[in-house]
Amino acid sequence: MSGRGPDGGLEMLLVIDSATAACSVALVDNGRLIGEDHEIVGRGHAERLMPMTARLLDGRRPDEILVDCGPGSFTGVRVGLAAAHGLAIGWRIPLRAYSSMAVIAAAAEHEGELAVALQAGHGELFVQSYGGDPIEALDALRSVPPEEAAASVRASLVIGSGAETLVAARGHGSWREAFPRAAHAILLPQHLRNLPARPIYGRAPDAKPMQ
Repeated sequence: MSGRGPDGGLEMLLVIDSATAACSVALVDNGRLIGEDHEIVGRGHAERLMPMTARLLDGRRPDEILVDCGPGSFTGVRVGLAAAHGLAIGWRIPLRAYSSMAVIAAAAEHEGELAVALQAGHGELFVQSYGGDPIEALDALRSVPPEEAAASVRASLVIGSGAETLVAARGHGSWREAFPRAAHAILLPQHLRNLPARPIYGRAPDAKPMQ
């Protein structure tokens, strides 16, 4: 999954995911998952993420970091990116990113089109459709009310923290609850785990500039 080192072997990769209610880290060596920690915490990512990462590494130093850049909660996205940037600067190693929507889709093990729906706050849902093998986004990410999502999402299967809400608003289809998991980043095709390490918020911030 990671690049090749000077000796031609694959490097050790640290994956960090705190963009949603999940707090998750994974360690990949030679393309193989060698350890992970994953919890649904809701809040408190800032307090949990670094101790979780330290326990997983147990003194080891990765050669590269991969981080979930959103969308999700504003706080969770910022916590994960800040930690990843800080570690990458301190260790002087490369940092790349992936989308929470894409990693959920990649882990779905579903043939054909599917939609990912995550709770977006203010009663809205982040929605995006995926398909193909390897997976590709079939439309643009958007943050919309459930009724608007129901009218625009055609895939029968919807997965994510907002999947039940979308299917209920639409009145048909099936749903599975799912959250991003750091260990599942190894399922992403290369181009979907090579994003710039900057936030994908998916909607405008709540705070408005003073006039």
